[in-house]
Amino acid sequence: MKIDWKRKLTSRKLWMSAAGLVVGIMLLFGASESMTQQISGVIMSLGSVAAYLVGEGLVDAAGAAADTGAEKSPAGESGRNT
Repeated sequence: MKIDWKRKLTSRKLWMSAAGLVVGIMLLFGASESMTQQISGVIMSLGSVAAYLVGEGLVDAAGAAADTGAEKSPAGESGRNT
């Protein structure tokens, strides 16, 4: 079974789970509430950046594929001799 990493890295559930895990571990070791809030914010920001980067990568890939397809079959050629 192949794992779809693009989909996983853009999942809000993944980033919320990661933030919850890190905050829980920090509280366990006695970190202040202020510090845990800041770390949680950083993790959620990283999730947003990851989603943006993957999204832009997909858009760029689709654009490149469309450009390549246009070069292979120029407009006006229908494959018939008329």
